[in-house]
Amino acid sequence: MITANKAMIFFMAPGPPIQFVYVYACPLYLCLKRRDRCMNVKKLTFFIGLLPFLMVLGNSMLIPILPSIQSSLNLSASQTGVILSSFSLPAAVIIPFVGFLSDRLGRKKMIGWSIAFVIGGSVVCGVSVLFHEFAYYILLFGRVAQGIGASGTTPLAMALVGDIFEDGKRAESLGLLEVFNGIGKVAAPIIGAAAALISWNTAFWVFPIVSLIAYIGINKNIGSAPSGRELESFKSYISNFKKAVSDKKLVLFPLFGLGAIGLFLLFGLLYFLSYYIENTYHIDGFFKGFAFLFPLGALTLTSYWTGNAIKENGEKKVAYLFLGASMQVAMFGMMQIFGGFSALLFFITVAFSGLGFILPAINMIITSSVDDGERGLVVSIYGTARFLGVALGPIIYSKWLHHTDEMFKYTFFISFISLLLCFLPAGKRFWFKAMRKVGGV
Repeated sequence: MITANKAMIFFMAPGPPIQFVYVYACPLYLCLKRRDRCMNVKKLTFFIGLLPFLMVLGNSMLIPILPSIQSSLNLSASQTGVILSSFSLPAAVIIPFVGFLSDRLGRKKMIGWSIAFVIGGSVVCGVSVLFHEFAYYILLFGRVAQGIGASGTTPLAMALVGDIFEDGKRAESLGLLEVFNGIGKVAAPIIGAAAALISWNTAFWVFPIVSLIAYIGINKNIGSAPSGRELESFKSYISNFKKAVSDKKLVLFPLFGLGAIGLFLLFGLLYFLSYYIENTYHIDGFFKGFAFLFPLGALTLTSYWTGNAIKENGEKKVAYLFLGASMQVAMFGMMQIFGGFSALLFFITVAFSGLGFILPAINMIITSSVDDGERGLVVSIYGTARFLGVALGPIIYSKWLHHTDEMFKYTFFISFISLLLCFLPAGKRFWFKAMRKVGGV
């Protein structure tokens, strides 16, 4: 491949007149330089995108094989739900500290430690089946280690994108992070179900492979990324964080709630679908993984589209929040009326395509609302809220597993709360513009 530097060396070699160099070499050099820069941005975004992909594998890959794990280890439905939550709860607790340290020590170093924990925890989970009666507890120990490692994936990826890119490129890259997140959600159940054809613990050996690819790529392509004010005292750091949050609390906290509720409903309903499909239609293993393709594929496509749309017109961020939340309320309301698996899958698919409008908009608003010095901790708090939603979803829905009518009602009311939360970040300015357009003022 001809690079910009190779082209310049060629044209500057002895022989051609200097006019030829100026007329042809310089434009070609600049053109190739722009091309190289675009390729580097895409490569960079790919390796950073593997971090949210890795986080999503943590739970989504196990959802279709949970019944197999439950049967193999003789577990109850609640114990099986803990396998998912033991990954998400430690991550939710650790995330704010990872954000603080990354703002002081740098994103790359914290990402390296996070990947090390993910690999170590994955190995423990993979060998847990060898310990028979202690297999469940060793599996949980490995899942906790994985969760600690996962705390440095998506939040630090978002912060890293906020550090490296600006304006349109930032919006595009944040949208791509949600796309990787969505691709992980789509691919993970299929990967997990395919790996489980050998044994359920085989799925855990996928984590080290993805982790090493991400680490090598990030380490090779990213220098010392800026991370705000370094070696700032903890007291001063918290003070500045409180000020940043206090100034924008009506924007940030509702967005934290929106992200948490969206992922709570997503993982709760996916947990329900895993058992519903197997117990009702006796579809297990690899083919069950494809059933998740519809809702998660819709989430991925709308996330990608929304990221690009926000890049073109950033003023529509709040409008996308309302659109996504309204779609969820409408679809979960329809679930009260129409029954059957086809209708259920359709409503869930449309509802989570609505979530694809919400998440990229939240990412862009949050990362653009605070300065570089506070971004790591603010994004980490948002990551904590998301992980709490992921952790609590399977636990709560395991309690509703045999009471589907109540589950659908609660799902509708919770989604309605998320719609109400959209009103707070909108603010008076948004509503003034909306009323002016409607009233023709």
